[in-house]
Amino acid sequence: MIPATGRVLGVDLGTVRIGVAISDSHQRVSSALGLIARSGDVGADRRALARMVAAEEAVGVVVGLPLSLDGSVGPAARAALDEIDAWAALLGAVPIATVDERLTTVTANQAMRAGGRRGPKARQRVDSVAASLLLQSWLDRRQSEARTADRTAP
Repeated sequence: MIPATGRVLGVDLGTVRIGVAISDSHQRVSSALGLIARSGDVGADRRALARMVAAEEAVGVVVGLPLSLDGSVGPAARAALDEIDAWAALLGAVPIATVDERLTTVTANQAMRAGGRRGPKARQRVDSVAASLLLQSWLDRRQSEARTADRTAP
C-alpha cells in the first residue's frame, strides 16, 4: 500500500518511451516529469526508472494498466503486469499500484492539440502527459475514497 503522504511517481508504459509524472508530497496534484526512452535493453530501462524513484524520493509508483476496452486483461496489460513484477523486485520496499489507463494517451493527445501543441515535439511529450493524467486519476480516486471513509467513520 502506498503511504498517504509523500511523492508518488506515475508511469505510462509506451513501446517507444516511458512517460513519467510526479505528485506533490500531499498527493493532490500530478505534473509531467519526463521520459525514459526505451533503449532496447529492458534491464537498463528498469534501472532508469529505479533511479527516478530514488531521485524523486518517491514513496510509491502508480503504473497505468492498459486494459482492453471491455475491462479485461489482454496482451498489453499482461506485458505491463510482467514489467511491474520485475520492477517490484528492483524497487524493493517501494510499493507499486496500478490504475486503469484506458484512453489516457488519446486524452493527452486531445489536450495537447487543444493547447496548440502539434508535431514531433508534442508526440514525444504525450507519454509524460498521459502519465500525469493517469496519476491524477489515481490521486483523485484516493482522495475521494479518503473523504468517503471519513464520512462513514463512527
